[in-house]
Amino acid sequence: MLSSSPKWRKVAIGAMAAALAVSAVTYTGSNTSAYADVQVLTDAKTASDGKQYWVQNHLVKKDVAAATTSAAGGTKKKWLLVWAGDENIADTLVKDIKNLPGSLGGGLNKLKNALPGPDFLAVIDATQGSPTYGKVVNTATVGPLVENEPHHMQYVWHKGDTIYAGALFAAATYAFDVSALPQLRLKGVSLPTSTLGGSVPDAYWVLKDGTAYGTYMGGPVVPGPYIYENGQLVLGNGFAGSPGEVVRFDQNANVLSQSPAATPQGDNKKLCDNLPQLGNATCANPHGIQAREDLNTLVTSDYAEPRNIILDPVKQPSPYLRRPTVRTWDISDRNHPKLRAVSYLQDGPRADPADPLHAESRAVMETTVTNLPGHKGAFAQTMQGGAVFYTPDITAAEPHWTEVFDDGAANKAIYPNNDSNGGSSNGGWIQTSPDDKYLYRAIQGRQKGALGPDDPGTTGGVYVLDIQKLVAAGTNFKGRIDSKEKAQQGGGDDLPFVVGAAPINPGTPGAGPHWGAYDNFVLGEDGFYHETDKPQHLAVSNYFVARSGLDGDHKVNLLNLGEDGKISVDQNFRDEFTGQVGINFNRKSWPHGDFGNAKPHSELFVVADADLK
Repeated sequence: MLSSSPKWRKVAIGAMAAALAVSAVTYTGSNTSAYADVQVLTDAKTASDGKQYWVQNHLVKKDVAAATTSAAGGTKKKWLLVWAGDENIADTLVKDIKNLPGSLGGGLNKLKNALPGPDFLAVIDATQGSPTYGKVVNTATVGPLVENEPHHMQYVWHKGDTIYAGALFAAATYAFDVSALPQLRLKGVSLPTSTLGGSVPDAYWVLKDGTAYGTYMGGPVVPGPYIYENGQLVLGNGFAGSPGEVVRFDQNANVLSQSPAATPQGDNKKLCDNLPQLGNATCANPHGIQAREDLNTLVTSDYAEPRNIILDPVKQPSPYLRRPTVRTWDISDRNHPKLRAVSYLQDGPRADPADPLHAESRAVMETTVTNLPGHKGAFAQTMQGGAVFYTPDITAAEPHWTEVFDDGAANKAIYPNNDSNGGSSNGGWIQTSPDDKYLYRAIQGRQKGALGPDDPGTTGGVYVLDIQKLVAAGTNFKGRIDSKEKAQQGGGDDLPFVVGAAPINPGTPGAGPHWGAYDNFVLGEDGFYHETDKPQHLAVSNYFVARSGLDGDHKVNLLNLGEDGKISVDQNFRDEFTGQVGINFNRKSWPHGDFGNAKPHSELFVVADADLK
């Protein structure tokens, strides 16, 4: 139902599951001088617990009017949607504790950011040349759940798709209708009581029928045995633990199926730790997810047992809580994905037995598939390992993954003062271009001191690899990263090589982007947008998870992308208040009120249905 009421009601945040308790908060929803005239439109749905959940649009009238006028004059609008969380004391406390001895005080601004506030989808004008280019024209807040820790959506949006957005800590999945942007509607929400086999939702892949697969990285909501529909019994160590699962959703976020990521026999106990320990050790913590429907194959990558990465400044007790595994699934029966293989990535030439956390195989955060018929390959990347792996055939009974690039070989292209050590590059987003020519990669860079007290760290940024020779060679490709020289300079033969790179926050170690998205829309001569297989822009966000100790400056940047893969930061995409390059989510005021800083984790380029052919 749609209403114009701006009121936030005092509500219980809702149960993470029946056994999880939460507190109640009240919102003022007050507007400020920064956004003096805001139209508030609320769309609510009843969830499985019988309670009302909503998205509340806060449309900035003058900017929406300017955007509408511009569109009426011939240029229709392209939007960048950013899924962002309210910053609160649990985020800022990490930095305070690291800086002890000293004061935990910080004045009224710190107090404001410490208080709970709503999470939201920011709708930003991404239309080149628009008078409102870079302006936040709507913040669509979600409720009643707060402090969701908004995380990922799907990797790319196509016309008619639902947007699926995950709440990392609340174990909820939101489904949004974006057909009438800049306004959003809520289609539904999945609560943890509907996904008892897993927790900590991470990423989503939308199928051609509009349904989606989502990775739930954490273990069953309640510790102990959980029996799946197929009869498989798994023993889990609880919420945000292990093992995780894959969930299929309909277009309204109703759960169609849950599928275990764990094997009945478990995984390699030497390489896969769990806390608390399980009878059968498992690395089944799926994070990244992409599919090739034409090949009836799904690929997921295991990152980490999630609760153990948000303990900063207390470090995780074992490097083997970060995972070296990739899983391939048979999705011939879309509603019942069947695990086909668990592949272990191999350590590379700079692996040090004394420092297994930074071996090339550690923390397989993301995977990305090739797209064109005739290509069957996929890539995987490691966050702590700082390496890129490739398999030429994801349909194989046991895919073989080879290291084909080390982040160290891109470091100096990003920033000349960087060293060439790819370890602890903190890479996140990796994505093939739609035409399979290029591979886009975002790395936050190595934090100062990560590899020892004298480690200066590295500047992060975005780089682009040419993958044409590798993909065209099929299963007969030549080359591998098997020496430190190749790790630092590239492997030659058919292996990828850098064609473009750009720093984000040059000179500041560990302050680059975590996530990104490519712009798959171009304006046609008919005045409408059309999908393209040659993106001209990328968007990246500088935020990971504050409670992990790897935060970011909370900015969103656009980059210009050439057909040859060269990239540069868009100097015209500027914050409407500071005038600086990049949209700064650290600000006092939003269209929904004075809620202070926010944490932008993921983004998508989207066009309203009426403007897209």
